[in-house]
Amino acid sequence: MKKKILILGASGFIGNSLYKELCNYFDTYGTYYSNKSFAENKQFLSYDIEEDDIFQILEKVRPDFIISALRGDFTAQVQAHTHLMEYLSKHNCKLYFISSANVFDAYSKFPSYETDKTLSESIYGRLKIRIENMMMRMPKSKTAILRVPMVFGNTSPRVKELKTLLDSNEPIEVFPNLIINVTNDDKLMQQVHYLINQDKYGIYHLGSTDLVHHEDFIKELIKRLGNFHPLLKKVYTTNEDRYLAALPKKNKLPKNLRITFQEIIDHHLMVD
Repeated sequence: MKKKILILGASGFIGNSLYKELCNYFDTYGTYYSNKSFAENKQFLSYDIEEDDIFQILEKVRPDFIISALRGDFTAQVQAHTHLMEYLSKHNCKLYFISSANVFDAYSKFPSYETDKTLSESIYGRLKIRIENMMMRMPKSKTAILRVPMVFGNTSPRVKELKTLLDSNEPIEVFPNLIINVTNDDKLMQQVHYLINQDKYGIYHLGSTDLVHHEDFIKELIKRLGNFHPLLKKVYTTNEDRYLAALPKKNKLPKNLRITFQEIIDHHLMVD
């Protein structure tokens, strides 16, 4: 029997990349909100996070795995995940939550590891922490928290925006003092696929295994995208280097599933 997977937010960039990666291997379902082009695909279900009851979708699909890549109103997200916890407690099912390196954005002196305490200054980071904390109250084997840094890739919103700014000769914001790790959609999808295959649970940091300054990374990426002479707008939030990086220490993935920031840059040369 193929495992049943339900991707919440499957019309977004990460959710849809996951759907494409998993649909040939598992019985995969997804939710969409406003993009009606998904309506023709019988595996996709309409879901409005502010109006609809998540239980109806869960009862219909009865998934073995739920992957939450939901976006939208923060209060509605908290409510939906509260309902997901109720469902998990009563059914034989696992929840994989796409979280963010922003759960550590208040700690700027060092990179962060899986068991470090979370603390965020941003509303977005605090939302992710709130949902993570709900999950941590569940039996361990029921959940996986997947903390993801900035995601690049040819169809990613970040690269699309970068290309638009380059084409229109608009200034591009870079953060010279910000040290990050990064990932791309291809590697992230392979990693999530592996975690599902291996029935893994716990906390995973799914970014590059090394670090880079934001400004250097963006400059390198622009070189790969073509012969541009961009206007860079340097944004200094502090005088010292600060980190926004979630690195793996405890839960390391096999070597073939790890990636460096240079490989992410080089990938753009191959594809374009």
